[in-house]
Amino acid sequence: MSGRRRLCDIAPGERARVFSVSEKSAISRRLCDLGLIRNTVVECIMKSPLGDPTAYLIRGAVIALRKEDAAFVTVEVISDGAD
Repeated sequence: MSGRRRLCDIAPGERARVFSVSEKSAISRRLCDLGLIRNTVVECIMKSPLGDPTAYLIRGAVIALRKEDAAFVTVEVISDGAD
């Protein structure tokens, strides 16, 4: 499945490319500092048993983000082999 979605909506094992980070959020600067900038590839590694937070592989580092923060990131899901 491809198309634009929020980062918090991708499932474990899915990969996506960052399309944008909402500048309206107070956390936007922090998300950019973590490497969530346009065209960065992100992989959802795992969700906690209760669904929050979620671990993402971002530029070689595993980062846990709360759902409310990951919702500010718009991504485009990458099909297998389309890096």
